[in-house]
Amino acid sequence: MIDFPKARAKMVEEQIIERGIKDPRVIAAMKKVPRHLFVEEALQSQAYNDHPLPIGEKQTISQPYMVALMTEAMELKGKERVLEIGSGSGYQTAILAEMAQEVFSVERIRSLAIRARKLLYDLGYFNVEIKIFDGTYGWAEKGPFDAIIVTAGSPDISQPFYDQLSIGGRLIIPVGNSDVQDLFRITKTEEGMKKEDLGGCRFVKLIGRYGWEGE
Repeated sequence: MIDFPKARAKMVEEQIIERGIKDPRVIAAMKKVPRHLFVEEALQSQAYNDHPLPIGEKQTISQPYMVALMTEAMELKGKERVLEIGSGSGYQTAILAEMAQEVFSVERIRSLAIRARKLLYDLGYFNVEIKIFDGTYGWAEKGPFDAIIVTAGSPDISQPFYDQLSIGGRLIIPVGNSDVQDLFRITKTEEGMKKEDLGGCRFVKLIGRYGWEGE
């Protein structure tokens, strides 16, 4: 029998804190959210290891460190309206729900969206809305957003995402080819776009009108 709380505490200490994540709200959220519930039962023993895991439909749950890094880069204080592109398993969504006032998440794969929505509600995250749609369009009618996080690799910085940011808003997005990307933080200012490279990463492809076409 795996002691999941102990495994989760070890994950946070060794994979999150020791690797430089400092935001106490990110650390608290990752100590709380039961990551093992967001993967299949057969994979739960690996849920707190430092690597992605398959969640079906050729998609993955990101490694814990990458979740923490992207979340910290959003600089959330608790009152924000956040857009997530790619609900996936719902794990990143749950972390955001712990840290923001409202979370709007778009997932193109129906089976993943339905599963994530049920689990999130079962866990008491009622400040989340999930829409089944092409996420590359964003969710304009719910905007503008204080922060947007894209959990799939994009060929470029999508204009719809930038347009849906409020002034001062942050877009966290992996940009590159279909194999490897660089993680960028894009801040929308009165003067224009501020772009910061946060380092290399590797995500599944962002499929859709403003991403990669096809499967």
